[in-house]
Amino acid sequence: MRFLLTISLAFWLAAAQAGSVRMLIQNSPLAGSQYYALGDFWTRIKLGDALRLIREPDNRHDSQAIRVEWQGHQLGYVPRAENRAIAAAMDAGERLSARVSALSDNKNPWQRLAFEVFIEL
Repeated sequence: MRFLLTISLAFWLAAAQAGSVRMLIQNSPLAGSQYYALGDFWTRIKLGDALRLIREPDNRHDSQAIRVEWQGHQLGYVPRAENRAIAAAMDAGERLSARVSALSDNKNPWQRLAFEVFIEL
């Protein structure tokens, strides 16, 4: 068992040094989609599509706000209750990426789109 752990650790360290490790740090519903462009692009968004996270430290409603965009169109925000760790990572210069992890035609806007956030090591 110790041998396998050593091999696994060596593998992850080598992958991290090569810049090829991506670790899931959060899976969240999209907040505020009813106010933004999700409805306009609903039929074009696919599972796995890349999303862009944009920090908004001057947002008047939430200094930890993170806008979520798809192909340059604002879809909503990272939920306020779940944005502190991501905001701190972005402020520290960490490389983050995001993608669509779930789509549903549910009438509840909080259940229409979910996304995953990864840290790139």
